[in-house]
Amino acid sequence: MQTPKKPTAGPGRHLRLRKDIPHWLFTSAGVVFPALLLLMWWLVTEFGLVKPLFLPGPGDVLAEGVRQAREGILWADASVSIYRICAGWLAATVLAVPVGILMGNFRLIEGALEPFVSTIRYMPVVALIPLTILWAGIGDGQKILILFLGTFFQQVLMVMDNVKTIDMNLIRAGQTLGFSNREILIRIILPAAAPGIWDTLRITIGWTWTYLVVAELVAANEGLGRRIMDAQRYLATETILFGTLFIGFWAS
Repeated sequence: MQTPKKPTAGPGRHLRLRKDIPHWLFTSAGVVFPALLLLMWWLVTEFGLVKPLFLPGPGDVLAEGVRQAREGILWADASVSIYRICAGWLAATVLAVPVGILMGNFRLIEGALEPFVSTIRYMPVVALIPLTILWAGIGDGQKILILFLGTFFQQVLMVMDNVKTIDMNLIRAGQTLGFSNREILIRIILPAAAPGIWDTLRITIGWTWTYLVVAELVAANEGLGRRIMDAQRYLATETILFGTLFIGFWAS
């Protein structure tokens, strides 16, 4: 009979498959890795290995952020973009959650909608810009529509999968107790699926932020995405990097 191996000593003991590590180590790893990337970025720019036009230093990017904040540009752009994000995401969520729940529980509805939704979700949202202009003009409505389209179809399928993970034994128990379909949905399925649906909502609002630059491509005078596109025109790389990092921090 083969004797079990003793746990690996040294740093290797923290690289075993699916094994927990100390909380302090887990947290430290999440701090050290970005710090190393920041240090590499600073070294590359400090020693002139890359021209500032292509990669400005961290100090230049930070200075650009401070300038925008002092002049009020950042807060004006951020407030407009946050409004558009919230409106587009909320509109998608209000429709996607009930549709996803129905698709996850009724095979007929899934069979009718899943092929259509799965096809649409792979269509590039940027290709729909001309249509959205025809449908909604060039105001905020068009930008909110782009954000809606970029979020809704993904969200529907994720909510459907959240609902499908519910143990059928729980549903059968409800049926045994004489619950109606409505009671099973409200008293069993929704509470059990709620954590997964909440996680889906958290993920998809981050996705909505990724469509912001696309949404603000056309006829936008304000917004974080618009600022990035204008900076590209004038080769203001520090503005592009700051805007991108700012959106990333908000989305996370």
